[in-house]
Amino acid sequence: MLERAQALARHAMEAGHHPFGALLFAADHEAVLMEQGNVDSVNHAEAVLARRAARRWAPAELWPCTLVTTVEPCAMCAGTQYWANIGRTVFGIEEKALLAITGNHAENPTLDLPCRHVFARGQKDIQVIGPVASFEEPIAALHRRYWRSR
Repeated sequence: MLERAQALARHAMEAGHHPFGALLFAADHEAVLMEQGNVDSVNHAEAVLARRAARRWAPAELWPCTLVTTVEPCAMCAGTQYWANIGRTVFGIEEKALLAITGNHAENPTLDLPCRHVFARGQKDIQVIGPVASFEEPIAALHRRYWRSR
């Protein structure tokens, strides 16, 4: 799952966007329902994907699905996932790891608010899996390369 999200992040970067990628997997954890690369600083891959999914499927259909993303969903993306009713997220690296790479870059003013904290304030038991150790270095390397060039 994360390999495919990383490929989307690379594609977004090659298209001139920030290197983030997200996928929506069906309840069977095999079928990909949607994929999305980052658009811009306001339209993150995860939030755009969650909004598109919410327009297409009913909340009950989205609850058993999994949002897979290269970087931990920020507060905006976690909130959008919450409202879309996507019941699980898997991410490669933590938001704090991204902050260590980007610093105070104007294009990525990272919030130090883990998605687990956002979800814990809600009324839904959204499952969070991540960071995934085997993907941390490849994802971080892509971000280091991108943000150093900015």
